[in-house]
Amino acid sequence: MERWQNKVAVVTGASSGIGAAVCKTLVENGMIVVGLARRLVKMNSSVANTLAEDKKQNFHAFKCDVGDEQSVKDAFSWIEDTFGGVDVLINNAGVMKTTSLLAENNTEDLVATMNTNVMGVVWCTREAFRSMRQRDGAMGHVIIVNSVAGHKVPFFPGINFNIYPSSKHAVTAMTEVLSQELANEKTKIKITSLSPGGVHTEILNHDVPEGFPILMPEDISNAVLFCLQTPPHVQIKELTIRPVGEML
Repeated sequence: MERWQNKVAVVTGASSGIGAAVCKTLVENGMIVVGLARRLVKMNSSVANTLAEDKKQNFHAFKCDVGDEQSVKDAFSWIEDTFGGVDVLINNAGVMKTTSLLAENNTEDLVATMNTNVMGVVWCTREAFRSMRQRDGAMGHVIIVNSVAGHKVPFFPGINFNIYPSSKHAVTAMTEVLSQELANEKTKIKITSLSPGGVHTEILNHDVPEGFPILMPEDISNAVLFCLQTPPHVQIKELTIRPVGEML
């Protein structure tokens, strides 16, 4: 992590779960971290208040709804003005609603899912790219927290995944398109799709049965760290992480 010391990382969905864990891991490894989420108070309690006293000054929380384009623009404008730009972006924010595709009056939930899981990634990556290409040798890293559901639609009795797998399949395709565009732009900016299996976070919205194979948020934050530590000429395009014993 030597080349990322005191560099700026932006983490979306930073108020809990994977986002909060990633924020803590990156701060502990020498980065200046800006957490973006709608729940500002929650970010401070789940991240800032858990850091060592000598590390707290390296975490900054900013209220942002990644599903709203103007909110994203405002956040990255503040980051540019405050820190001079972005070096690393962790697109982590994601939602999964309890509605089904065939349910009546489900439009609001479906649109919210697509705006957060798909358009939020587009808007954040676009704004971060504009900053990264002006930084040291245009060398940045974008990591998208995808899902195994972005590669194969899972089936678990009693759980309705509705439009969530569709949104994550879009992220899988988007990662490849962004990779091509970054190459065409002649930058050295890396992009990684990180696809976990089941993770014990708020997004599951139900209790995990005892003995059920499950990952913890820290497992994903360690994977983020692994990807960031690769040499400048090495790019991990896709990393799948699943708990031992998970069956899909």
